[in-house]
Amino acid sequence: MLIDEGVTPLSIARPREMDGLAPVYERARAIAESLDQGDDYAVDALRKKVKFSHRGMTDLRAAFAQEGDKTWRIERRAMELIRQALLAEHCYIRGQQYELVDGRVVIVDEYTGRFLPDRSWAHGLHQAVEAKEGVEITADRETLARISFQRFFRSYRFLAGMTGTAADASGEMERVYGRPVTVLPTHRPIAREQRPTRIFRTADAKWRAIADSIEAEHKLGRPVLVGTRSVEASVHLSQMLEARGLPHAVLNAHHHAEEAATLAHAGEIGRITVATNMAGRGTDSKLTSAARERGGLHVILTELHTAQRIDRQFIGRAGRPGDPGSAQTFASLEDDLPTRFAPRLAAAASQRGGDDERTGDRLATLTLELAQRRSQGRDRRARAAVLRQDDWLENHMPS
Repeated sequence: MLIDEGVTPLSIARPREMDGLAPVYERARAIAESLDQGDDYAVDALRKKVKFSHRGMTDLRAAFAQEGDKTWRIERRAMELIRQALLAEHCYIRGQQYELVDGRVVIVDEYTGRFLPDRSWAHGLHQAVEAKEGVEITADRETLARISFQRFFRSYRFLAGMTGTAADASGEMERVYGRPVTVLPTHRPIAREQRPTRIFRTADAKWRAIADSIEAEHKLGRPVLVGTRSVEASVHLSQMLEARGLPHAVLNAHHHAEEAATLAHAGEIGRITVATNMAGRGTDSKLTSAARERGGLHVILTELHTAQRIDRQFIGRAGRPGDPGSAQTFASLEDDLPTRFAPRLAAAASQRGGDDERTGDRLATLTLELAQRRSQGRDRRARAAVLRQDDWLENHMPS
């Protein structure tokens, strides 16, 4: 909450009483589909921006001139509608940033893997995604109040907390909230075995290796907890395990009601649990004596997250408190993190000769480390920008 949620300010909003723009969002999608990527526009997936070429601008102006709705006469607004439609198409993927629940577009929290049913994207983006999915387009919301999480928590007279991953953000905790971070030693020595990260050239090769690893640990009778970054990835892995005849439980935003029960059994002998980031937050998977004798819980991370802190949070499901356990991370050069934050290095590392597995390759390892550092830096700058804007409003707007 103090760090991850700080990227986006907290807003209180209400639907506008009248909003007849549903046909406009549908038309914006149709116009966007008529454009050619590369010739008419370019998408910066990292910054979530769209830039139109001279040809694209010319084509759009001609398209706007043929529209009857007065919305299209305001070029700036019309361009924004097309940009949002293109962002919805290229940067917002079902199963990753959102899911369809009962015919509604529901945002999925990137850090916890949970649904956020009461939240929506601003500036027409949510409506653009709804137009993309062909569901009912809801009314845009009117912002009533806005505050950053940083400013909100700084308003408390007393602020304290405990977490296993605060050390990675100790500088920001002290700078933003004025709270020192103290690292306490564990009550019992950590017995978890941290295995080397395995890196692959392609995503397909990575998923095959993950399935092989799960099957090998399952044959030993060990409980296995597999972490995925998205609902889509958890479903994909579940299908692979079904094809191999491996019984397993799936825990993602669609199955959140069974979270406590699923995790309560995750430490039993031979159990396989496939889960998004939501797994284990506030729940401890108790090992049975038989599972402890076979080496304890084995955690597999199927992809690096945007922050190392989140990787550590999931890996920490194994070997607690003082129990035996092990963890291993799998990654590929086609994963979202390297392709977004280090695309040139990822392409160079992928084009080098050799087998599909690139474990130990210095360039591949550097690519993943650099991509994660860049991602963490981007989020840190975004949090600082949100706080600066909030401080400016507090100092310059009348109370």
